[in-house]
Amino acid sequence: MSQNVYDVISNEELDRGERVEMVVDIYESADTVRGHEPHTEMEETRTKKIIKTQHSGGRCYRLTAVCLGLLCVLLLTTAIVLWIKFTTERDQLKTSYTNLTIERDQLQSNYTNLTVERDQLQSNYTNLTVEKDQLQSSNTILTVERNRLQKEKDGFEKKFSELVRLINKPGWIYFSSSIYHISTNKKSWDESRKFCRDRGADLLIINSKEEQDFIEMLRGGQTVWIGLINKDREEVWRWVDGSALTTRFWGRGEPSGKVRCVLKGYGSDPVWNWANYACSNQHVWICEQSV
Repeated sequence: MSQNVYDVISNEELDRGERVEMVVDIYESADTVRGHEPHTEMEETRTKKIIKTQHSGGRCYRLTAVCLGLLCVLLLTTAIVLWIKFTTERDQLKTSYTNLTIERDQLQSNYTNLTVERDQLQSNYTNLTVEKDQLQSSNTILTVERNRLQKEKDGFEKKFSELVRLINKPGWIYFSSSIYHISTNKKSWDESRKFCRDRGADLLIINSKEEQDFIEMLRGGQTVWIGLINKDREEVWRWVDGSALTTRFWGRGEPSGKVRCVLKGYGSDPVWNWANYACSNQHVWICEQSV
């Protein structure tokens, strides 16, 4: 009987708790049959120890199962919390990455725009530099031109002042860009020329019919020395400035002889009235100064 009890207790296919309860039932049945015989006390004691051992093992098993269950729940809870945290941080990182991507694109766009603006400013600066150089060159040219014009203006004003002074010079008459002075006394041709040259003029040079007519009016019927002379006595007549004789108003039969100096007013003709006379003769003279 006791051998059957051990066989039942060691059956591995039964649950540990069920085996404990089965052993208790068997023990109670055996105790009833034996009536607590003395010779079975030792066996009973062994059986109780086995039952106690099996009962304690069941309690440890149940405790271990509970601990394992709690540990599984804790691990599962921890895993869920970590997963939720991971998912949340992952979404935040995705959002941050998206925002950073947008900011990067905006910065790239801003950089591109700034690069374009920089290139435009560089181009504008280059154009302005070229324009500045052109303006400086133009300013230099204008300065030179302004100085030239100022010099011309000053020269013109000086000449104009001199012209006004000459035109208003006492005893001188203005006609066709020249002023004329007729003497009130008589001298030789050489003395007459010296008088004119001492005053910045020279003896009269007649270059046109108009000037011949003006002098005819100015001389007032007097014979006057003019600045025409034959220096070499070879019929080569030149004016006092060295120019050749081109316009001439000789009187009838003039010039005659070898005398070298010329006067105007010979005869009664108002136009053809030049004649050559001895330079030592005394006559009125006319000075001319170009203005």
